[in-house]
Amino acid sequence: MARRGQRQSGNTRTAPKNGGNGSGNGNRRGQRNRRELDNEGIIPVLARAVREVEQGVQRGSVKPAARTKFQVVAQLAREERTRVKADQTISEGQRGEQLKRLDGIGTILAKTATRDTTLLSLLAEDADVSYSALELKAEMLKAAGIEAPEPVEEVVDEDAPPVVERQVVPQSVIARQLANPFLVPDFSAAQPQVSGRRLATWELIGPLLQAFEYGGASSCMPLPEATTLNAAGGRHLMPHQAQVVAAAKEGHRTFLLADEPGLGKTAQALLAAEAAEAYPLLVVVPNVVKANWAREAGLWTPDHPVTVIHGNGGNVDGFADIVVVNYEVLDRHVGWLGDFGFRGMVVDEAHFIKNKTSQRSQHVLQLADKIRRRSARPLMMALTGTPLINDIDDFRAIWQFLGWIGENAPKGELMAALEERGLTPIDPGFYPSARHLVIDRGIVRRRKVDVAADIPARRIADLPVELDDEAGRSIREAERVLARRLVKRYESALEARTSGVTVEGIDHELVRRVATWEREDTTTTKTGENVFTMMRRIGQAKAGLAADYAAQLARSVGKVVFFAKHIDVMDVAEETFERRGLRYSSIRGDQTPKAREAAIDAFLNDPDVKVIVCSLTAAGVGLNLQVASNMVLAELSWTDAEQTQAIDRIHRIGQAEPVTAWRIIASQTIDTKVAELIDSKAGLAAVALDGSDAEVSSSVDVQLEALVALLTEQLEQQPAYA
Repeated sequence: MARRGQRQSGNTRTAPKNGGNGSGNGNRRGQRNRRELDNEGIIPVLARAVREVEQGVQRGSVKPAARTKFQVVAQLAREERTRVKADQTISEGQRGEQLKRLDGIGTILAKTATRDTTLLSLLAEDADVSYSALELKAEMLKAAGIEAPEPVEEVVDEDAPPVVERQVVPQSVIARQLANPFLVPDFSAAQPQVSGRRLATWELIGPLLQAFEYGGASSCMPLPEATTLNAAGGRHLMPHQAQVVAAAKEGHRTFLLADEPGLGKTAQALLAAEAAEAYPLLVVVPNVVKANWAREAGLWTPDHPVTVIHGNGGNVDGFADIVVVNYEVLDRHVGWLGDFGFRGMVVDEAHFIKNKTSQRSQHVLQLADKIRRRSARPLMMALTGTPLINDIDDFRAIWQFLGWIGENAPKGELMAALEERGLTPIDPGFYPSARHLVIDRGIVRRRKVDVAADIPARRIADLPVELDDEAGRSIREAERVLARRLVKRYESALEARTSGVTVEGIDHELVRRVATWEREDTTTTKTGENVFTMMRRIGQAKAGLAADYAAQLARSVGKVVFFAKHIDVMDVAEETFERRGLRYSSIRGDQTPKAREAAIDAFLNDPDVKVIVCSLTAAGVGLNLQVASNMVLAELSWTDAEQTQAIDRIHRIGQAEPVTAWRIIASQTIDTKVAELIDSKAGLAAVALDGSDAEVSSSVDVQLEALVALLTEQLEQQPAYA
């Protein structure tokens, strides 16, 4: 384990052996690190956490999550104090400073415990430590850049479900249960009975996994021809998407959908559920794509209401057809979800469950078993662009989720098919035959290059993310302050009007003038939030989520280009890649030509360099990065032209695959308005280039229109202007 407060030696940023990219950026990063030592290591993580606990206690009763955080902070603070005292690599001055900061954390813990004396028992050396506390401890260590082992839950009975804490049942779910108290299990299609049991004494899981080590001509089950490419709302499926939907319509019920990112797995899953009538449908996803699933459900299956579980689920619609929950809060809801009566379950980024000892994997497998007990042929779909992370054994948990295998042996249709073939693991033909049989259970794997004719040569895919932390709440409050200031200016202008002209409802001409004044008022940039500072704060808040998604892409499809506008966003991205153990290079404005050339060369020619982090201003033109076909746009540009210039770094002559630019959008913020405006102005620009009299838009247009939209929306919410 790396020493706390220091980076692991393996998580290094990319630098060629001759110094290259490191020569320019290394000095700059070293200077920044010396300035920001106070923000590294475990101590700042503990400081933030203890303040959150303190504020929670000041507001009233202490919730279980706060008690867990209190206990973990106390444990880590004690461990860090022991480490600092024994560390011979730091000076006495550094030691004294770190101990002083730890004393401050201890003081807050003590004061907090005096407000709620039940917390004192958690400080005892022999206090019980729950699995949630172990998991939180690992998360906090990882947040500090410290390698942490995956916590293992102790289960006495192997057949017993994992211990679950912090269980909640949303009120609307209770209302649904009361409205339909006699939910009847569906046993209309029982699992096939396997006769003969010739293979009963053979160990088969290992040979089945081993069968995939030998490779083969295809990793895709036979799929029917698409009967229709039309979906709700006039939307159209691509042929490869329609094939999966057709398979579900014909009765296939288990899929390991392992298409490369950018091939529309979300739409395939949603429409497969509709074709299979697999409602209600449970969708388990990483937090970063939770908002995107809700958005896609609204687009592709608008007749089936969707609800998203946040936190304890206070806003859950218990009567929705589609329930979306993220892995991070699954432990609170696994109880009622198991009894809800789902007829289908989708697990997105299914490689997240590869570690069967982890709590989230056990919860997913537990829910899958409960769904199969209630519905004999539910739709079960595992979605991942990265079916294998480390080795073939990573398949095991996914196959178990799909019901193909149990803990120790194949199940149902797979076991029946193996028995029918009449081969054993000692027969030469067993492995290709077994591979074929597993694929036929529902493995679907297509690459971009395989379906290039189906998809556009270049497309922009929006990925909404939710800023549900303190930074997100602060941003939304700042937007409200800005909107109220705009309304005040609007109303002042109305009162000062001397022309006598009155306008029924909202005076849109005046709205535009107020937005123009706001944009041109330079004093605003010094005294409060404005559209520029708002977008920068949103970019900072999205940085970690955008980098996480880029890391997922890099693991599944190879090289990825990451674009950002601001240096601090690039810094967060690079720190995230370091924690993930991903090698990267960087293009910044302060580099020497030699360092820039070395960074580009490393990305293009070193197979271990998975990501290049680029500044929109420094790397938006003049670069050929077509070794990648995926790009992440962490921050929005003010013009479509700047966005297009960035995409053209990979969409250019020499690019052999369709290009996808993943645009990260912060939901419920001005970010969404800016994205819509950029797209609308892009259409205007295209018309202008075709010979229209319309002018190509500038950044001023987008900034102004964003303010107009913000003010108009605020006025529409007020009865006086309705």
